[in-house]
Amino acid sequence: MCIGNRDGGDDAIGPYIADKLKAFENEDFGVIDCDVVPENYTSVVKKYKPEKLIIIDATKMGLSPGEIRIVPKEKIGNMHVSTHGIPLSVLITYLEPYAGKIVLIGIEPESLSGKISSSVKKSGDNLVKLLKNKRLNEIENIQ
Repeated sequence: MCIGNRDGGDDAIGPYIADKLKAFENEDFGVIDCDVVPENYTSVVKKYKPEKLIIIDATKMGLSPGEIRIVPKEKIGNMHVSTHGIPLSVLITYLEPYAGKIVLIGIEPESLSGKISSSVKKSGDNLVKLLKNKRLNEIENIQ
């Protein structure tokens, strides 16, 4: 689930990554571009019941722009996450019965207006490579 506003500067990183990952979609790897309404796509998760659900969003974590971290559920309340209406903690709690494991990946934004910054776009490209090659273990958890 890639979340973000295509017209919101670095908040567009979710849809940007979704576009890049669509080329690798198959029966074992699905991609959902949720825009700013991830709650509209919960039925897809409920239908397919994935072993691992990865949620990607721009997340203000107090890091340098473009830094990528896995955000554990218990830390989500401390982070400012994207511009969507439903808090991600609520979304994740709702989806937990339908997914084996849920992983939130945050990318620190530089600006939430204009176009995606080069540092965040570069990080998005790096994240696509990690996901394609099943190397999530290389992403640090937020402290």
